[in-house]
Amino acid sequence: MAKLVADYILERLRRWDVHRIYGYPGDGINAMLGALDRAEGDPELIQVRHEEMAAFMACGHAKFTGEVGVCLATSGPGAIHLLNGLYDAKLDHAPVVAIVGQQARAALGGDYQQEVDLVSLFKDVAHEYVQMATEPAQIRHLIDRAIRIALAQRTVTCVIVPNDLASMEAVEAPPHEHGTIHSSIGYTRPRIVPVESELRRAADILNDGRKVAILAGQGAIGAADELIDVAQILGAGVAKALLGRAVLPDDLPFVTGSIGLLGTRPSWELMSGCDTLLMVGSSFPYSEFLPKEGEARGVQIDIDPRMIGIRYPMDAHLVGDAAETLRALIPLLETKEDRSWQEQLERSVQDWWHLMAERAQEPADPVNPQLVFWELSPRLPDNCIISADSGSAANWFARDLKLRRGMMASLSGTLATMGPGVPYAIAAKFAHPERAAIALVGDGAMQMNGLNELITIAKYWRRWSNPTLVVLVLNNRDLNQVTWEQRAMEGDPKYPGTQSIPDFPYARYAELIGLKGVRVADPDRVADAWDEVLGADRPAVLEVVTDPEVPPLPPHITFEEARHFASAVLHGDPGSRQMIRHSIRQMFDSIKPRS
Repeated sequence: MAKLVADYILERLRRWDVHRIYGYPGDGINAMLGALDRAEGDPELIQVRHEEMAAFMACGHAKFTGEVGVCLATSGPGAIHLLNGLYDAKLDHAPVVAIVGQQARAALGGDYQQEVDLVSLFKDVAHEYVQMATEPAQIRHLIDRAIRIALAQRTVTCVIVPNDLASMEAVEAPPHEHGTIHSSIGYTRPRIVPVESELRRAADILNDGRKVAILAGQGAIGAADELIDVAQILGAGVAKALLGRAVLPDDLPFVTGSIGLLGTRPSWELMSGCDTLLMVGSSFPYSEFLPKEGEARGVQIDIDPRMIGIRYPMDAHLVGDAAETLRALIPLLETKEDRSWQEQLERSVQDWWHLMAERAQEPADPVNPQLVFWELSPRLPDNCIISADSGSAANWFARDLKLRRGMMASLSGTLATMGPGVPYAIAAKFAHPERAAIALVGDGAMQMNGLNELITIAKYWRRWSNPTLVVLVLNNRDLNQVTWEQRAMEGDPKYPGTQSIPDFPYARYAELIGLKGVRVADPDRVADAWDEVLGADRPAVLEVVTDPEVPPLPPHITFEEARHFASAVLHGDPGSRQMIRHSIRQMFDSIKPRS
């Protein structure tokens, strides 16, 4: 049998070291499905429950490996389903290639069944590169360019393959004539370091600063040693954007934790008290959590020149790789003799962790969600991979977990979409089957798509060398993050018509499909439950019935937020009594003296 275009696509992917594709079948990619069968598992198709999950998994793969993630979908509806997961990858700078089917070329433009203008559909999410193949001789360079551009630009690319073209005989080597393209395989990341003059300008600014703050994002992953050296030389504190949650371990005394609305009080104090800001690999967007304009001088390191100088007025703009640039900068820095700023921050960090311990122990009805995360923290397996979903789970992920060196963690940082928590964890297990994976998910995201992806876990888990994959579900019957945003940002009481969601037996459902399920509604059972699911012989769902009225207090409460909170109470919020009780307790904990 002659090699078909579909076979050649898989061969080219394999030569690019792609051995796994996340996708869902459909007749627009029938030829690809036949080719996957003939490929005998290399590359392998991981069958998901919905195309959006395929895109999320490709994004998770890219985030947890640094490799390109690949997803596959049929034409029309399948292609449309990919979009949300692809936007998650695009906005978080994860390299992902989408391969999408299309109706036969002769039918295009004829209002044919499932005909969608896919080039226009993907033109934004895959704006760096989206192409539809019209000739077999194009396939080589379309696949090569899609992968190389995705890796080089850390973005989403898309190749559209009409189903009749996929069934044609492959052209592996285009004819040597005018109008043909002859591409090759291979990409090595360049070594990008700023020019010497800009490095010296940055060093002068940092050396002049008396109170230096460092903000590290996901672009600083892999630069932990360099960040530590710079912080120690400059006597600085280091805050972390959510996508940089695992850049530095939380047991370092000068690491102030997360920044922003979900952040810590030490990070707030770091930013509001500094006179110099060093931003490394972050595009943290919320200016109210950065120094006020004019109160600090700034230095930024980012590999993408388009992202330089757009979050804070910087005085030195270093375009380069984080680790390489920091290594070039370190010899130019002067060790600060006065360590009072860093020592002040370290005392604040220590006090914060005491406060988190106290808040976790506050009584709730029935379980305080902070307790769930606090008890997980010391039990996190070495080198585990953590995914968090959007919602209130992200609050406690940001504040209550002490991540150690060697761990990885991510969430939908920029799109902040619901739904990636479970598919990220699945991708983590396929990429690193020997490592434990933990998904931290609210009941809203679990009902949205997490429940279906438990079926994917049940299908594949026996092939993983380490079966530990735990899905934590916070069962509070409330779309809790939005409920609190209604209260704090709009001054509106909770509206049950939009916020209350049905109860569901998450743990029992897990048992039904052959996984382990544990349900907890007693705070005294939380610690033992974590031990049980982390030590299980199969993936597990830990369902904890938590109190929706435990407030995710921001690190700094503004007058406007307090006014809105009072307005929600006065307008008859159904949870007013519990809200007030929990808020008073937490605010009292934050101001009482500690030994």
